[in-house]
Amino acid sequence: MFNLRVMTPADYDAILHLMQTTPGISLRDADSREATERYLARNPGMSFVAEAEGRLIACVMCGHDGRRGYLQHLLVLPEYRRQGIAQALVERCLGALEQLGIHKCHLDVFKTNTHAARYWQGQGWQLRTDIDRYSFTREGNENA
Repeated sequence: MFNLRVMTPADYDAILHLMQTTPGISLRDADSREATERYLARNPGMSFVAEAEGRLIACVMCGHDGRRGYLQHLLVLPEYRRQGIAQALVERCLGALEQLGIHKCHLDVFKTNTHAARYWQGQGWQLRTDIDRYSFTREGNENA
């Protein structure tokens, strides 16, 4: 059995451990404690964690720009996968977005992360082939 709750800055160390031990996740400067605290403050009540047996076992970060939602870092410890935890976390995020009148959500998956691609497509998410994403990083901030 697991319990879902809103993510708080106090969860950072456990979330960092999840990110560091999950294949297919790339840590950047934007994943720092300070950046995570800013993200949570800017998007209150949108990101969630799952706990079981007294420890954090899964997380998802969710934010929005007022029009569209964005999911990042859906992570579940391997021994807790295939129990509906990821789906429950995503549903919480989508529900929080809907309360704000936001009915479309995007996420990014590394092309090499075939496990994640299969998961999202199996959940009914559509791979967009009509757009390309471009990123710009100021010189000196290549790990942003």
